[in-house]
Amino acid sequence: MRQDIAIFTLTSQLHDEQAVAASTREFLDSLGIEFEMKGADYAEYGQSPLSLIYVRTGGTEGIFRQLLPLLRRSAQPFRLLTSGTSNSLAASMEILSYLRQQGMPGEILHGSVQYIRHRVEVLRRVELARRQLKGCRLGIIGEPSDWLISSCADREAVLQRLGIELVDIPMSALQSRLSKIKPVEDVSSFDCKDCPSSVQTSLPDAERIYQALRQLVDDYKLKGFTLRCFDLLTTIHNTGCMALARLNSEGFVAGCEGDVPAILSMMVVRSLLGVSGFQANPARIDPETGEMTLAHCTIPFDMVERYELDTHFESGIGVGIRGYMSLGPVTLFKVSGDLSRHFIAEGELVRNESRPNLCRTQQVIQLHDASQARYFLTNPIGNHHIVVPGHVAELLQGLMGD
Repeated sequence: MRQDIAIFTLTSQLHDEQAVAASTREFLDSLGIEFEMKGADYAEYGQSPLSLIYVRTGGTEGIFRQLLPLLRRSAQPFRLLTSGTSNSLAASMEILSYLRQQGMPGEILHGSVQYIRHRVEVLRRVELARRQLKGCRLGIIGEPSDWLISSCADREAVLQRLGIELVDIPMSALQSRLSKIKPVEDVSSFDCKDCPSSVQTSLPDAERIYQALRQLVDDYKLKGFTLRCFDLLTTIHNTGCMALARLNSEGFVAGCEGDVPAILSMMVVRSLLGVSGFQANPARIDPETGEMTLAHCTIPFDMVERYELDTHFESGIGVGIRGYMSLGPVTLFKVSGDLSRHFIAEGELVRNESRPNLCRTQQVIQLHDASQARYFLTNPIGNHHIVVPGHVAELLQGLMGD
């Protein structure tokens, strides 16, 4: 972690250097974070994932303004660390006011030791995630499904804001690879003794779909993809549900129906938290209580305690997955295709269900704030939303910004 955080200093010459140095050691030691002290040499500003400017004293506003042309070479927002002594906070407020006037983002890190330590950790993880996203390639295999009329993406905005390149891959590329893969005989690694007989006979082709998608990931150098999966129902009479569940659990990001905003949301989750997300349809919402039911026919295997194999809900064919996730804290997340909007809501997964009239994996989530359910109904961001384990709204908000 030491290489992740660099601290640069601003100090007025009017203050006694020896006294300021002693105060600096005391303050920084109290934070209990690992960092590299760069001091007043700003030549490497912005090269570490997180660069902090420790405003050690007042009277440093002019010094900062002189440094600004150099500092602006970095795309990082300005993070001004203050100790609350020697007019450090007052100077930081003047500096941040100036930055706001120039239309530049920034933040003052000030408060209790516990607050500053927590906030620095959040910012560190956010900046590391930004670096992971930069240069990431996500595939769109086939076009978005015909019913996703609002789920398009602004490719330039996605590239500029997240550093993600969207790569178009025709369904013919998948079909070509499928045609060269022989049916797999041994599928004993999947417990299917209690699943419908049609599912048992569909498993070999489900394995072929997995292998073909895995080849596409390698051939196109992808970190993930979204698949126009319903086309598989008519071409090979199977589904991509099993393949997506496996690929997500292997660390890739694999989404359904060609939904680009959903896969962007899942990629943000993966880069920031290192975990999979569950792409699901909202099925029921109670705007008075904040209880929501979300469902889909696939879920990453690494998100569930156990799972059952069944047919795909809408078609009644192929292989679908009924997964049971641990009850407890979750966060609901979605970004729009142009990244101008996002939805984040924390809640509790209160039960998993298996109703016959919904997609196979079904989760009932109680939002902490019922008003967010009403907002959800009046300001939706497309269809699918992502369920993330844990209460992680602060981290997601930190990456997506205002």
